[in-house]
Amino acid sequence: MRKLFAEFFGTYWLVFGGCGSALFAAGYPNLGIGFAGVSLAFGLTVLTMAYAVGHISGGHFNPAVSFGLWAGGRFSFKDLIPYIIAQCIGAIAAAGTLFYIWTGKTGNSIDNTKAGAFASNGFGTFSPDNYSRFSCFTAEFILTLFFLIVILGATDKLANGKFAGIAIGLALTLIHLISIPITNTSVNPARSLSQALFVGGEPLKQVWLFWAAPILGAIVGGLIYKNLLQQSETSEE
Repeated sequence: MRKLFAEFFGTYWLVFGGCGSALFAAGYPNLGIGFAGVSLAFGLTVLTMAYAVGHISGGHFNPAVSFGLWAGGRFSFKDLIPYIIAQCIGAIAAAGTLFYIWTGKTGNSIDNTKAGAFASNGFGTFSPDNYSRFSCFTAEFILTLFFLIVILGATDKLANGKFAGIAIGLALTLIHLISIPITNTSVNPARSLSQALFVGGEPLKQVWLFWAAPILGAIVGGLIYKNLLQQSETSEE
């Protein structure tokens, strides 16, 4: 249960911090943090929680990461469903908190006909810059694939584990710097689901892509690291 609570709180913090920065600070008049600030916020949520609770649960905070670690031989299949449930509950709880705060300001509402409403993800006309479904799927697939390679490499027993959280947090920052204009950046099915549930409409109908692409990318990334990159302590290649 401690592991599941760690995943709950870690995913809560990721959604609250990352999506919260997009909602409240990105476009703030004259002092908005912009794409770079939102990207850094997502990275910092993972970095801080990696050190806070990563030693308890492994610090997944993301169903795609759990699938990727399983594919890479670092996580048990029997724990996948409990972890994913805890992650989704944490994400939805965070989105609920954000919704409560957001609607506490006069004039704030969610327009589910606009791209990026309530920090949601989307493709086509619901992509921030109108990228096609195929482009968005490709971006989410590739970025999650490399995210898993970074995670598996940074946490490898031959790597310097003390700096793993920094590498992973910076990787997520880079991912957001690349893909906010494409999909509003998911690489995390729980994060996508939580915002879409409060937006409804087309963003909720499109959430399937933000489960399929990250999970497939993560699995491929895990398999690539396990079979092509991971080396034994005695390997000289």
